[in-house]
Amino acid sequence: MDLNRHEFELDDLIERIKDNDNRLVALQVPEGLKMQALEMMDAIEEDTSARIILAADPCYGACDLVHDKMQRMGVELVAHMGHSQMNIDSGMPTEFINVTYDGDPAIDPVLPILSAHREIAQKRLSDSLNEGEMSEEEAQERFMDAVGRVAPLKGAKLGLVGSIQHLHLIFDYKERLESAGFEVEVPVGGARLSFPGQVLGCNYSGDSDDIGHYLFLGSGDFHPIGLVLHTGKPLAMLDPYTGGAEEMSFQRIEGILRQRFGLIMSCDQAK
Repeated sequence: MDLNRHEFELDDLIERIKDNDNRLVALQVPEGLKMQALEMMDAIEEDTSARIILAADPCYGACDLVHDKMQRMGVELVAHMGHSQMNIDSGMPTEFINVTYDGDPAIDPVLPILSAHREIAQKRLSDSLNEGEMSEEEAQERFMDAVGRVAPLKGAKLGLVGSIQHLHLIFDYKERLESAGFEVEVPVGGARLSFPGQVLGCNYSGDSDDIGHYLFLGSGDFHPIGLVLHTGKPLAMLDPYTGGAEEMSFQRIEGILRQRFGLIMSCDQAK
């Protein structure tokens, strides 16, 4: 991962610190960006009169706030880096700072996966139309996703989603994929999702029955696993950091979950 290709939008934060004459500000940063935390702290301190401290506890999302600790330390403002606001009342002033990455991977590596997934989605759609109405119990028995979710399809569109630092690319990639012959939908989720195409580890509310398969623009397994488990729909991944493409299959998820449960059992049995 080339951290120098991240853009940290600090101007609004610096102006807010100056306007409010804040003297002690805490910077909360996701794990993947902590290598650049000192650089950001120096940049803010150079342009303001504030002292910047780092909230070094692990940070896993916009809901993972450290405000109780910061208030006890006399912090006046928390700058939360790299996550979008979730409309949570944190109890103290908070500035959410956008972080974007300028990676621009070609879509060619992922097109064969998407074509195969489109065929799966079209077959599911055709089968559901030919079978007519099913009871909820019958649908639960026949639908083979990992959580038994009932999700009949009404379309086979490609749903285009991504993690927060890549969402500025979403509509450009929508045009590219449409030029490649795909019918693309950028889903819009609930109130806790700030941007079209955004998914969180706990929120996939943008899913619709018009979407038959997904492309995730981002890195890591966390969001793709949740989306597949929630929807039971095929998902391909395009990594802006490496340009690589792969799919998140149920077989892969099963292997990951087996490892996790094995570690949990080992810890539970430890003395």
